[in-house]
Amino acid sequence: MVKKIISGGQTGVDRAALDFAIKFDIPHGGWIVKGRLAEDGVLDERYMLQEIQEFSYPKRTLKNVLDSDGTLIISHGPLTGGSDYTSKMAVSRNQPCLHIDLSQMGPFQAAEKIRTWIFENRIEVLNVGGPRHSKDPKMYEHVMGILETAFFIDIINTHMPMSAGASGPSPKNELALQLPQTIDQAADALIFDMSFADRTKVANLSSFRLKSLAQSMSEDIISRFLIGEKNSQLMSACREVAGSDEYDENAAVQIILKRVWEKLRQKRNVLKVVKS
Repeated sequence: MVKKIISGGQTGVDRAALDFAIKFDIPHGGWIVKGRLAEDGVLDERYMLQEIQEFSYPKRTLKNVLDSDGTLIISHGPLTGGSDYTSKMAVSRNQPCLHIDLSQMGPFQAAEKIRTWIFENRIEVLNVGGPRHSKDPKMYEHVMGILETAFFIDIINTHMPMSAGASGPSPKNELALQLPQTIDQAADALIFDMSFADRTKVANLSSFRLKSLAQSMSEDIISRFLIGEKNSQLMSACREVAGSDEYDENAAVQIILKRVWEKLRQKRNVLKVVKS
């Protein structure tokens, strides 16, 4: 699991990574050129970056590569300019480097690839780079969404236990008792498995992001709760909320995750108070 996110503080991808870290209470940092200058002026002091002694983007880039366990670069299309230089510095130092080209894959595939890469390379300090805002105005929003998706997938998968019937054969009536019969019971089961920090982070997700994230969660949650014919009561409860008998298992997952989010949002202020 990533314990710190660093970047060079530039607009676009760099800034999205830092804002993501701040939003989800992940320690952040990195190196920035002398004067804390970026495309939009002097970088705000809330960003915990250190100045190098020169106004040199290449030197700043190299220090961030060396201070990380791996470098993630996100772009639309082939790497150019500073992003290309970042990649070359990481490769030349034998550092793990992943380039996500959003012209070649969608956001869910990108999020899954990032999560797998982080896990396989045991990356705790993640360096993030890519085009600045003037080069690609849409990158900030895209990077925020992809990082949120990768992060949420990790929360759910990390805390997702085996389904009630996965540990061995169980009598049908005993299995029914172990499975949630209502949406609230299913949501409470997912929340119970999350750490305190993860509950706080999930509460801060946007409703728009939550809807799209459900696509990545469906298989695990369906398996855990046996949503469908094997747990017809939970499926019926979801269809009742949806107001339609046409809702399938994947749609049921969206309803359950929305209830998880709503419950955590209600407790968000309490979570923040306890944390502080």
